[in-house]
Amino acid sequence: MPSTHKPRSGSLQFWPRRKAKSHKPRIRSWAKSNDPKPLAFIGYKAGMTHIIVKDNHPTSMTKDESISIPVTIIECPPIKIAASHFYKNTIFGSKLISEHLVENLDKELKRRLDLPKKIITKQISPEEYDEIRILVYTQPKYTDIGKKKPDIMEIVLGGTKEDQLNFIKENTGKEITIDQIFEETQLVDIHAITTGRGFQGPVKRFGIGLTSHKAEKARRNPGSLGPWKGQTHIMWRIAHAGQTGYFTRTDYNKKLIKISTNPDEVNPKGGIAHYGKVKNTFILIKGSIPGPKKRLIVLTQPIRSQKKISPEKPIIEYISTK
Repeated sequence: MPSTHKPRSGSLQFWPRRKAKSHKPRIRSWAKSNDPKPLAFIGYKAGMTHIIVKDNHPTSMTKDESISIPVTIIECPPIKIAASHFYKNTIFGSKLISEHLVENLDKELKRRLDLPKKIITKQISPEEYDEIRILVYTQPKYTDIGKKKPDIMEIVLGGTKEDQLNFIKENTGKEITIDQIFEETQLVDIHAITTGRGFQGPVKRFGIGLTSHKAEKARRNPGSLGPWKGQTHIMWRIAHAGQTGYFTRTDYNKKLIKISTNPDEVNPKGGIAHYGKVKNTFILIKGSIPGPKKRLIVLTQPIRSQKKISPEKPIIEYISTK
């Protein structure tokens, strides 16, 4: 067979390729917002399908034609507030100065936290803090993913600290739905943990080619680790075996096509393969996103929102359930 030539696989943009500590992605940067609402929401990846949309973009080459778009289904059961965190800005960064737990929390939260028998609320004046964040938890008991233990995450609130305090007072003990945070046709950032594939060799990990049958040693190893003389250090660019998958990744500016409260629109007759039936509010995200089915997905307001999108709402003609 002829030898094939291709560019090296495995971008060096992400280095080191370190395994994530948890299935919950860590968010390092948040967008700025003046709206007094959470800047993120938590859902569960159900799978992918495709939709037929009438293209109504005014400058598109396929204007007024029916086009097929791949979409990802994310089930979004309501989230609830578990606690509010008060932060003070210092020369060393934001410092947590107080935490207020919510009373009458769901019993499933005991699977995740050691809740006190009696909640003592400490009064704090507005001059003592600069920002309030909320600790929210999901309700996977309403889904088909097969677990009851909720996932907990701290989320940043937009607006001034007075607006943040009013939002917490109004929504304490209530369910927060995704349509309170995001709108259709807007851009969102997707944070997730990719599919884990364990310890793999350099061929699968970086896509290097197999060595010739005349090679001196191994067949699936890199051809050279460096010069023989004068340099004993092996460069980090050399493809080696190691952890593959289960990495924290962020997809920027993914288009939110649809928010729906009717699960029958995407449920096949026997449910989605390897997931089950969608029972709650779901969203359709254009394209693919990282992670396997049932993986926790965090959607945030876009941190690079300069990208221009069509303001027209897409006209969905058909959603595949096959």
